[in-house]
Amino acid sequence: MKKAFWISYDLGLKGDYAGLYTWLDTVGANECGDSIAFFTKQYPANFIEAIKMDIQKYVQPSKNDRIYLIYLENDTNKVKGTFLFGGRKRAPWEGYAKGIPEHVEDSEE
Repeated sequence: MKKAFWISYDLGLKGDYAGLYTWLDTVGANECGDSIAFFTKQYPANFIEAIKMDIQKYVQPSKNDRIYLIYLENDTNKVKGTFLFGGRKRAPWEGYAKGIPEHVEDSEE
């Protein structure tokens, strides 16, 4: 059975986009906006490592490249995500909500 995946990628200015786009084309991925793609493919039980190895056949990731995999976990039926390459960094929107009061629920007394 095929499984659905989303890939989010940030390869910076000098990233191997040609390699990544070649891999995305081989899996029949659909474009979903800037730097995100959707595809379905059958992988073995350890699909995270299999996808990572599959990408490495086409892409030479640098230390600053980030590729994030999003999928539905079969056992829990929850959406999960993991970095295949790179890791989380500070969000560009961090700090914008300072000074905005938190939402407080009204209660009847």
